[in-house]
Amino acid sequence: MAQHQHTSPAPVGGSLINAATLVCGVLIAVMAAILLVRFVFGLGAVTNVNDGYSWGIWVVVDVMIGSALACGGFSVALLVYIFNKGDYHPLIRPALLASLFGYTLAGGGIFFDLGRWWNFWHIFWPGYVNANSVMFEVAACVTAYIMVMWIEFSPVFLEKLGLHDAKKKLTKGLFFFIALGMVLPMMHQASLGTMLVVMGGQVNPLWQTPMVPLIYLLTAIVIGYGVVLFESCVAASAYRRKIEMHLLNPMSKVMLGVLAVYLIVRLGDLLARGALGEAFKPNLQAFAFWLENLCFVAPFFLIGNVESRRNPARLFLAGIAIMLGGILLRLNGFLIGYGHHTGSGWTYFPSFTEVMVTTGMFSVEVLGYIIITRRFPVLPRENAQVAN
Repeated sequence: MAQHQHTSPAPVGGSLINAATLVCGVLIAVMAAILLVRFVFGLGAVTNVNDGYSWGIWVVVDVMIGSALACGGFSVALLVYIFNKGDYHPLIRPALLASLFGYTLAGGGIFFDLGRWWNFWHIFWPGYVNANSVMFEVAACVTAYIMVMWIEFSPVFLEKLGLHDAKKKLTKGLFFFIALGMVLPMMHQASLGTMLVVMGGQVNPLWQTPMVPLIYLLTAIVIGYGVVLFESCVAASAYRRKIEMHLLNPMSKVMLGVLAVYLIVRLGDLLARGALGEAFKPNLQAFAFWLENLCFVAPFFLIGNVESRRNPARLFLAGIAIMLGGILLRLNGFLIGYGHHTGSGWTYFPSFTEVMVTTGMFSVEVLGYIIITRRFPVLPRENAQVAN
């Protein structure tokens, strides 16, 4: 592949005070006020969780979905470090930044949802460790991965501060953390699927399968590429930059390949278990199943040929479709498809305050991304004019 100029990272620059940052600031303030009430008066004061649905959107959206949407760094790193596709290196820093915020906030989401939150330190205390618990494995891996990503991203801060000697020394040992950054997401993304397995018959057969760890891992990789497409297009539009089509075009082809493998595994599993009949029942679960898979199939129609992959709008829509498919897969398994055949009568719909906290969490990520990309060398250098 031909070499392209202006790929060294540089701060975008521009004002930090604009409509986007002000809106994010207001949403974050609202979230902080709600969380203050939550930590003082308990989950029942601000959420609709109950004995039948002890997990609401703070776990399902902020943790299960949020961590999947934060796989851009992992997915691009697979190309760069495992498959030796160094041409994709300019995508590493922005993808890693989005992943860093996503996972850090996912960890915060777990903390918010703990009933006795003051006992959160039990997760890290050896005397309380249950090595047979899938939840412990997820907590340990996610915590380790958050620390690894901050270390991987630290050269950006050292570069900004002019600490080139410290950056050079860190870079020599960075391969160890990069290797950890490959292994840890594979472990905990698969284990997030395992959490559905241990729920047994409470989960609809459309999402309850021994193959769900592989399904979650494959979709996490695909979602990572979808997020990179989305983020690259949005950043190019917001900062008035050229879209890196020479990278996004071939990467989207890789994404379609992994997506095809996922769809084969998904359909094959349903047929092998005889569970596909559930998809033709007149209920919400069947509708949600078809909507989920429509999102996963849509990219083949949007960017299935070479010419369509040269269209930035189609790449953007394909990224959104992939993200929605991954969101629905996890939302369906943990909420919409949960409670199957229990006959308990419990129902759950998120409260307004739950939605505002989740919105505030994503606002933190957006605000952090804007601040760091404007002030630190993350995006490839370009001579384009910056948006105010």
